[in-house]
Amino acid sequence: MTNLPLEKLQSIFGSRLQEFVHMDDFTSTRVGGPAAGFLSINNSAEMEHALKALWELDVPCYILGSGSNLLISDSGYDGVILHNRAHNIKVNTKNDPPLVIAESGAGLGQLAQMASRRGVGGFEWANSIPGTVGGAVYGNAGAHGSDVSSKLLSALILSRDKGTQLLTNEEMGYEYRSSKFKRNRVPVVILEATFFGEKTNPETSLALLHELTEKRQKTQPKGPSFGSTFKNPPGNFAGKLLAEAGMKGVTCGGASFSTVHANFIVNNGDAVAQDYYCLIRQGQKRVKEQFGVDLNLEIELLGEFEDVG
Repeated sequence: MTNLPLEKLQSIFGSRLQEFVHMDDFTSTRVGGPAAGFLSINNSAEMEHALKALWELDVPCYILGSGSNLLISDSGYDGVILHNRAHNIKVNTKNDPPLVIAESGAGLGQLAQMASRRGVGGFEWANSIPGTVGGAVYGNAGAHGSDVSSKLLSALILSRDKGTQLLTNEEMGYEYRSSKFKRNRVPVVILEATFFGEKTNPETSLALLHELTEKRQKTQPKGPSFGSTFKNPPGNFAGKLLAEAGMKGVTCGGASFSTVHANFIVNNGDAVAQDYYCLIRQGQKRVKEQFGVDLNLEIELLGEFEDVG
């Protein structure tokens, strides 16, 4: 399966480098084939060191956060997966406005809860998003009428050609659920992000956080899924279009479009990645045929999938 220079990689990373690790334990859908190489990354310095080493050897690599917006094929990934566990968060309440500085592997929920407990508001919406700071900054994640672009001050990024750069909010080129890097498929890595909030009463902030979280949970199905599969098209909702196209409950193998919310595809217990891919293409095709609307993915695809009609 692999063309990785394993001896060279082992000389750099030693026993930290694992081979042929199945990804179904690391994705929110509980599907995904093996990664040829797998490294756990514990802080931003380790991430920078690992990436530079892999780039120097021209080894394909992918950074995995919470695995919530990712579909890895059943054949897996012929490269090195970097499991991002760099999750340090600092809250600076002395600054005006108060700041939250987080490494890219920190969970958005973890960030929101820590900020609320320290009396820093403005992040309550983020608690119900099952992603990490890195993925959220790269893709402008959002919920409850707010998003990353409304709170980001700056992001420390790393790219192969330009090295480390500190970019402002404006330089990220944000649009709905995307940055200029995501839209243009530019391979950059978020190392750290600085957000600004507002001073508030911790009890008030935590109450709002729990209220928004409960509201979101009531409208979302249970079971392993990506969360939202498709972006909302301009002036409409992906879930509404899919429901009207008759996709609720449609099944392929072990996966189904949820009967609770049609923009969710749920693993019924024995799904494989190709089942998810099959449903994704079915949903796109049916909505296009019935409404003339192209549904664009909110998730990423990694690996090779079989074409479906």
